[in-house]
This record gives sequence, structure tokens and C-alpha cells, in this order.
Amino acid sequence: MRLFLKPLFVTFVSIALNGCFFSNSDDQRWELEPSGTSSLALSRDARFALLYSKQQQLVLWDLQESQPLAELGSQDQQTSTVSRIKISDNGRYAITASQTNFAVWDLAWTQAKGLWSISDGTIRDVDIANNGERVLLGLTNGKAIYVNLVTGRRMEFLAHREKVNSVALSPNGRFALTGGNDYNAYLWDTSSGQALHKFEHEQRVNRVALHRDGKYGFTSDGGNHAVVWNLVTGEEIAQLNSFSRQLIFSTARFSDDGQMLITGTPSSRVMIWDTQNGKQLDRFETEPLKDARPPRSVVYDAAFDHHGRVVTGTSAGIAQAWKLD
Repeated sequence: MRLFLKPLFVTFVSIALNGCFFSNSDDQRWELEPSGTSSLALSRDARFALLYSKQQQLVLWDLQESQPLAELGSQDQQTSTVSRIKISDNGRYAITASQTNFAVWDLAWTQAKGLWSISDGTIRDVDIANNGERVLLGLTNGKAIYVNLVTGRRMEFLAHREKVNSVALSPNGRFALTGGNDYNAYLWDTSSGQALHKFEHEQRVNRVALHRDGKYGFTSDGGNHAVVWNLVTGEEIAQLNSFSRQLIFSTARFSDDGQMLITGTPSSRVMIWDTQNGKQLDRFETEPLKDARPPRSVVYDAAFDHHGRVVTGTSAGIAQAWKLD
């Protein structure tokens, strides 16, 4: 009996330490694109989804009404594959990007404001401010570029020594958080280019996120070092508490009050964290694309809706809403 109970006890403790089982019971779902998507973004309140697929190109959905709002078409005349999409914090504008160019869209009028090309590097990540005029790009050449599309002002942040993998821009466009292959993330001022804080990691930084009010920042690397920072002091608030050997995230977003953080992975997983102590509060397993091998989906984006649910959008072309325990 002792020999039987010991491994059973170890298994129970392991499950308890790592949180509850993944839940596959969603509260609502939207089949956006049956063939899957190569990129997708949600608005902060999870009402709108902008997605790209080769079959339909760019399509804007209203998840609250459960219907597509507009077919925006291709990003450029070459119908380049859109690999990155971000919607501004206020939900009015969006930026879409291929490897070599990007477009800005006015979602209220469902039309493009312009198309711009990048010649000195490949685009790795993008973000956009609330006025739709200020954008941030992370490039393979180690540059993080901030551009005012109206005035033409361009700021190149050159502190990174290798590829810039992930970028985040404050809603007013004043501050940027960037992370790269040089094991570092920087919070910097887009008006001066001055680095305000440097956050060091032991591996390549692959995901960063900013709290909308500028209280907190988040950085994570290719290992299991994922940290919530106080952006005023530059001090660590909490490390995400997980016994996984790797915590590789494909997306991360703070709740409006900053007390929770949603993360998604390239392997279907969505996790909710307490930002003050790093504990995992809940987690879910998103639906994979039908007949996909392996049966996984990349979580492109996640957000909290007005019902307090977590809404996810994935490479399977499916959006799902989840109730928190």
C-alpha cells in the first residue's frame, strides 16, 4: 500500500504545484477562418478581431455581434503574407506587417491610411499608438524604430546588439519596451531615445508587454525567466511561478487594472497570472486546427472582455471565450 500511495501522492503534489488541469470547456467560440490564420489581433476589450489568411486576406470581425464587419483585402499589391497585427489600445487603429512593409488602418472607416516599406532589416514585431500616427518596429538588424507617420520623425533605438524580437508601445506613444536576442529588454523614451531601465535575462528575450497606464512591464525569455517589473523604479515585482523548464510565450497582455496577466504559447496554452506574486490563477487549452498534426494552435492574442472572460484568438482561425474559476 505504501508503494502505491507514494507515487500517487507525488503526482497529486505535482499537479497542485503546477496549477489545475487545462480546461477545454469554453464559454463561447467563433469560427473565424476554417483554413486557419497566419496572424490575428484582438482589441483590448476583446470586442473586435482583425485576422489575416491567404484565403480571405484581412478581415475585421465584431465578436460581440458574432459577424464579420469588413473585408479589408490585401495589405499590398503583392498580397504579401501578413505576419504581425496589433490593434491600438483604444481600438480605433491597427497596424499590419509583412517582413518588409507595414500598413496602418483606420478601423472606424475600415480603410488603410498608408503603406510603408522597410529596407534595412526584416520586421519582427510592431505596435501602434492610440492616434494611429506613431508606430514602433522591431527589426532583425537589432534596431527598434519609432516613427511619427505624420511628421516623418524617425527615432532609431540602437542599444540592442542583436535581433529585436518583441516590442510594446504605450498608448500615447511616449514610451517603448523592447526585447531582443542580446538577452536584454529596455524601457526607453521615444522623444529622446534615452534608455530608462534595462532588464537583463539569461536567454533571448522573446516577449514584452506594457500595462496601459504605465505601471508595469513584462519581459520573458526562452527559458523560464518571466518577470513583472515596476516601471517607475525598475525593480522586480514578481517572477511567474512555474515548474516548467520553458515558458515561451507568443503573446502577453495585462488586465486594465494591472492585477492580472494573460499569456499564450505557440502550443495552445493560455495562462492567467497574479502580477503581484507570480502565481498561476487559471489556464486553458485552445482548440487546434482540424486535422492538424501535431494538434496544436499558436495563441496569437488574448484579452479580457466586459463579462470578465478571457478571449483568445489562434492560428486555428478560432476565437474562444473562457470563464475564470
